[in-house]
Amino acid sequence: MIRRHFHRALSPLLLALLIPGGPALAGAPEVSLSGEGQVRYIPDSARLSFSINAEHRDADRALEQVGATMAQWREAISEIRNQLVDYSDASAHLYQRREPPRPVRDGGTSGGEPETMAVASQTITFEIHDLDLLNPVLEKAQNLGMNYSLGQHQFFHSDEEKLQRDALAAAIHNARERCRFAAAQLDMTCGEVKSLNLQASGGGPVMMRMAESSAKADTVSEVGPREITATVQATFTME
Repeated sequence: MIRRHFHRALSPLLLALLIPGGPALAGAPEVSLSGEGQVRYIPDSARLSFSINAEHRDADRALEQVGATMAQWREAISEIRNQLVDYSDASAHLYQRREPPRPVRDGGTSGGEPETMAVASQTITFEIHDLDLLNPVLEKAQNLGMNYSLGQHQFFHSDEEKLQRDALAAAIHNARERCRFAAAQLDMTCGEVKSLNLQASGGGPVMMRMAESSAKADTVSEVGPREITATVQATFTME
């Protein structure tokens, strides 16, 4: 019985399975070849993170400013809140930083004591499984002066595990077809699998086109395709 092991993460880890040949196959000819499979897809989801920050000499005032912006944010997303997956806005922080004395014209300093500032921040994280929500969410964050970054690593497909299996299946099918072709040239048939090495990895990056707005920061107008590639190194018996 052949046991097949699939690595679920999109990584270049090589998975190998060797099947020792029995006495009946000791003298059977073999053919070793490779197979390839690709699956192209468009990401349909994104993981997003935003932060609200405020500074003030008084820690309570800094917290009040963050709280006021948070209240505006919650009101702004109220109509789409149930579409934000794994939503969390409970991560709040307060710390102090010291500002050095300001320099004066002669190159020295004002001689005053360093100023202590309270810094309050709150982080919001969630996923969207409908990219039509992406720009509306970004615009709401931009209107409130919230901080965020958007990169290709934040985009994904909601069922990438299935896509990886599809790529592996295509690679195995391609290897089997090559074996049948080689066997036909020798007036033989392609027999059992004697060894099978599988490798799957994520492909090219997401290409994002940004649309300029006169009043707002960039928004995403297009998310490009990705590709999962799978390769197989297989040894078949020939009959």
